[in-house]
Amino acid sequence: MAAENLTPSSYIAHHLTNLTVTVGEGGFWAVNVDTIIMSWVLGLVSLGGIWLVARGATAEVPGRLQSFVEMFFEFVDNTVRDVFPGSRAFLGPLALTIFVWVFMMNLMDLVPIDWVATVSGGLGAPHWKAVPSTDLNTTFAMSFSVFFLIIFFSFKAKGVGGFLHEMFTAPFGSNPALWIPNFALNVIELLAKPVSLGMRLFGNMYAGELIFMLLGLLGTIASLSLGGALAGGASGILTWAWAVFHILIILLQAFIFMVLSVVYVAMAHEHH
Repeated sequence: MAAENLTPSSYIAHHLTNLTVTVGEGGFWAVNVDTIIMSWVLGLVSLGGIWLVARGATAEVPGRLQSFVEMFFEFVDNTVRDVFPGSRAFLGPLALTIFVWVFMMNLMDLVPIDWVATVSGGLGAPHWKAVPSTDLNTTFAMSFSVFFLIIFFSFKAKGVGGFLHEMFTAPFGSNPALWIPNFALNVIELLAKPVSLGMRLFGNMYAGELIFMLLGLLGTIASLSLGGALAGGASGILTWAWAVFHILIILLQAFIFMVLSVVYVAMAHEHH
């Protein structure tokens, strides 16, 4: 849908609306089809790219692409080692998967939204959000997956009894009068981890996409007048500058999500 056919508010609302299909009686479930498809496609592209590089890897002098991938793998492995000195057989691949997948989802924010709307409209989809990480369902699904890993490794490292003992006796002590405050504080701490993890990624990417829209709207008032020409020029320059800066945000948010996920899982192995 072209921006000139919309008011600024409807333009933003249109681009922030998912392609949703309701399921069940009375539309009890709402499925964001675009989020699911984009997440799967980007995940498969990431796996396919890594597989192609691994397939062509050589023990001789590596090419540039292989050297870059090996350097990236070493960076992730060293990051995990700094956080968790134990076995990285699970945490290493988990960190790599999280970083690559989140980065690929964030990277779609650099694709002009009007291009996405034009293609999706031509295919008969009235709405299509190309950035899965701007959907709260995606970020919370990933963060609560990390939360379940935290619970799983807590049980594995401490046992059910040890986990419950810590829930009621840390950090204030084992006095029965402190059991309820300890338990309440630990529950809040546990739930705050996935909530903050999901909200941080969603908030940063959603805000970044919104800024792109506002800069695009500035370009729609360009005309042959001096003011219109200045607005159009400013829109182009600011959009380019924000895109360059946004690359750093995309990388940083993927890195933060990866590091915090590893930190939280590593903390689950600690005894108090």
